[in-house]
Amino acid sequence: MSQIANIPDKGEKMRVVILGGGFAGMKLIQKLDRTKYQVVLIDKRNNYQFQPLLYQVATSGIEPSSISFPFRKIFQKQQGLYYRMCKAISVDRSRNTLITSIGEVEYDYLVIAIGCDTNYYGNTKLCCNTLTLKSTGEALNIRNAILQNMENAMNTADDELRRELLNFVVVGGGPTGVEMAGAIAEMKKFVFPKDYPQLDQSEIMIYLINGMDRVLSTFDASLSAKTEGHLKNLGVQVINNLFVTDYDGSTIMLSDKSTLKTKNVIWVAGVAPNHIKGLSDESMLKNGRILTDDYNQVKGEQHIFALGDIAFVENGKDNEQVAQVAMQQAANLAHNLNNGLTDKRAFIYNNKGSMATIGRNAAIAEIGKYKFSGFMAWFIWCFIHLRSIFGLKNKLTVFIDWVWSYITYDQSLRIISKPIKECEEEEKEPTDI
Repeated sequence: MSQIANIPDKGEKMRVVILGGGFAGMKLIQKLDRTKYQVVLIDKRNNYQFQPLLYQVATSGIEPSSISFPFRKIFQKQQGLYYRMCKAISVDRSRNTLITSIGEVEYDYLVIAIGCDTNYYGNTKLCCNTLTLKSTGEALNIRNAILQNMENAMNTADDELRRELLNFVVVGGGPTGVEMAGAIAEMKKFVFPKDYPQLDQSEIMIYLINGMDRVLSTFDASLSAKTEGHLKNLGVQVINNLFVTDYDGSTIMLSDKSTLKTKNVIWVAGVAPNHIKGLSDESMLKNGRILTDDYNQVKGEQHIFALGDIAFVENGKDNEQVAQVAMQQAANLAHNLNNGLTDKRAFIYNNKGSMATIGRNAAIAEIGKYKFSGFMAWFIWCFIHLRSIFGLKNKLTVFIDWVWSYITYDQSLRIISKPIKECEEEEKEPTDI
């Protein structure tokens, strides 16, 4: 007999099991009527992460705790809501049951909002040797790597090794790649000369490798050109129309057979949907996304829905994998569930615009028919992201970090944070304490 997960009885309510506590999952939790539904959140992590600002954690701009919020802290005073930290393994559709690492969880409705992970396009070397940016832990890993390699560059007398340590390569010309390259370039401009005055700053090179013909290819071409111009003014070497085909931890191979020597490769070149077993073949697309109808109901299923990056609305005109789509889908599904799935409302995406920041006083924005860049776009970007962060304390912390960095041209969080354990086999003389 299979183990049953330890979750309180739902009583007379129906149970909604939400798989994934990202933008879609959290919005659905916020909007669902708790008098009608018992809500169970399943997530392999114990915290919600505000992913748009992970790159600032990676470049020592803000603390990880400012954009990472423990689920149990968020849910402390909420009734009828239960969180379990575990891995989802498969769906048993015949029994309306989710199989997890802690046992079986029965559901009346299952909502799959598991998002995406990094896409390596089948290249295991890239998976093993590059740095990625999809979680707080990975952001801290990048921060550690940048700072450790700067220290290593200070300590080596080998010119070739030092150049490898000081070459920073960001792969991917989307918003995350642009933001990451711009942030490292600003560290080079404002921080590294003060922290590492003995290093020749001209040896620090930053590359942005983009497989498309222009960065930010989903934006208007004029905004892409302005972005590329600003990156170049910051000293970023932008390489378009080339792909990374291999990386062994020291040498990058590009699609034109050219190479780059580097110890720092940050891979943000694409996403691949996370996977859950047990869904029907008709509901799964070749790219791994789950096919749904206009109401986000999974193709061929009555009790299963999919939201956010993992979902592909069959008749949808816009299936962008962005936060706004995920949150709007969740709000629409909550409306339908709260009405008992009668008089359902089809999902229609309201595109509120797109933004990307490049660096200090520099961003681009497309809001309706308006396209603009510069300080105003940067200010709006800051305001929107600050407003979206959970909790007043975290908003204040991020705001103070931003203001301090803006005034002083300095980030104050350059800490290498990783365990250090030294074991010595030889016996030591006893020491009196």
